[in-house]
Amino acid sequence: MTNPTSELPSALVIMGVAGSGKSTIGEALARRLGWRYEDGDSFHPAANVAKMSSGQPLTDQDRWPWLKAIAAEIERCRQAGEHIIIACSALKKAYRDILVHGRDDIRMVYLCGSKGLVADRLGHRKGHFMPPGLLDSQFATLEPPSPEERPIIVSIDAPVETIVDQVLQQLQPDQSSPPLSRNHS
Repeated sequence: MTNPTSELPSALVIMGVAGSGKSTIGEALARRLGWRYEDGDSFHPAANVAKMSSGQPLTDQDRWPWLKAIAAEIERCRQAGEHIIIACSALKKAYRDILVHGRDDIRMVYLCGSKGLVADRLGHRKGHFMPPGLLDSQFATLEPPSPEERPIIVSIDAPVETIVDQVLQQLQPDQSSPPLSRNHS
């Protein structure tokens, strides 16, 4: 592991629909960078978890306090000079605007994949409060990030380490071999 350079953002938000691998990729990326990882789900109020567990999609009104809590944690880390990776669906631009809040040192990592691939993953997932039946509402809500948002976009149709390598390559596009990539020996 090498020390992050000053050119790296202070925070990465791993975004995508449920089942896209946000937690898995976020944790692997945090290990590689030596950054702290937080799952955005832990910031949900109990009422949101109960609603989703019963198969009801969240409304924007449900999401605002959750997004503001995540944004506050990102800001706290920035103020402390820490780096953080947070997994958060961030499906709409309005949600990402709350998280980024006009700062250029926060980057979105968009994990994109087909509905079929994600549905297959959700069908095999155990112990998560998001039932597979909510996948349709996730894709209906999804507004993929625009180029103006400077997202890092990676396909989830690859092994975890390959996805992490692709994220790191996009974080440091001027490097032919990013110093933060894993040792391939």
